[in-house]
Amino acid sequence: MPKCVPCVNAQPNSVWRPSLRRDQRAVSEVLGVVMMLAMVITIMGGVWVFLNPYITDFEDNTNWNSATGIAERFEDRIDVAGGAPEGTGIRHTLALQSTMIQSVEKVEVWTISADLTPYDSITVRNENSSAIGIFAMNETARSATIETEYGVENYSFESSHEEILINHSSTQQHWMTVTVFDADGNALHRSVTYLVSGIQITTSLGQGEHQIALMNDARAERFPNEPWRVSQYPNIEIDTLVNGDFRLSIVLSDVTINGSLGSGNKIGMNMMSLGPMTLFTGEAYNVKFTVINSLNDLITPQYHDRMLDEYNLNRASGTLDTYVGYAPFLRASGADGFTVETQGAQLFLEVDVKRVEVSR
Repeated sequence: MPKCVPCVNAQPNSVWRPSLRRDQRAVSEVLGVVMMLAMVITIMGGVWVFLNPYITDFEDNTNWNSATGIAERFEDRIDVAGGAPEGTGIRHTLALQSTMIQSVEKVEVWTISADLTPYDSITVRNENSSAIGIFAMNETARSATIETEYGVENYSFESSHEEILINHSSTQQHWMTVTVFDADGNALHRSVTYLVSGIQITTSLGQGEHQIALMNDARAERFPNEPWRVSQYPNIEIDTLVNGDFRLSIVLSDVTINGSLGSGNKIGMNMMSLGPMTLFTGEAYNVKFTVINSLNDLITPQYHDRMLDEYNLNRASGTLDTYVGYAPFLRASGADGFTVETQGAQLFLEVDVKRVEVSR
């Protein structure tokens, strides 16, 4: 029989698929694009969430560096302007974009007193805003002058073994000087009270505000959620002279801001000298000085601890008989003020004031 070859269809069997309309195919493409965009946005959001703390830290560090640089430039310019003659100064331009500068009025109260001769020990006490008490141990005091920025008042009195109370009409805004004289008009004692103003530099950070206070050549700093910390202390020095005597030098810096400085890329400001003042110069006996900072309760104790560091070390080691330096006036904590221990050597006292006004 002839070989029978079956008839085979060479064309593949087509599988039935539902046909898609053109609008259905368009919708599927849109959904794909949307899903791709959603994936891209999700990835970018994750990257942003991951990098955001680092970006914030970078911005905070930039702002902190800017504020620190502004504080250093202010200190340098104040030193230059404060030593210039009255009515002269310098003009400076600063970038204050994320930083605000404001005045802190009468933030520190300095009281400095000393006998000017070794023949009497005199104490001047503030009874209230309109009365002072004068006590002379050897009863040599016969008159006193009270000087403020508004004028001078003179008072005469009889010698007494008790404290002499003087009622006065002097008004103290920034400073007051009381000088006591003997019967021949020789100065026996001087007591000075000076209210020092400063500036505060505030910068916005991610966690809050960072603050730098410049007060009397000292610097205190506070970060968000942290206490105030003193990073630079007032300008007080004890020098040894060539003849073996000692000199205590105190430089007070009083800076006031007249008006508002504003903010912007280029803020020009004038730093004008109000004239330097000399409060003490020459030999001094029974020196006493106190400082009270009202910016924050933590600053004054830091001042006291710094001044008494070496004294406390020498007291603990039993070497106070050879110690030269700052010492408590009465109580060991410094609550009654401070003096200078020279082991019998002569002490010279120099107290100067730099007064600067900052304005636009």
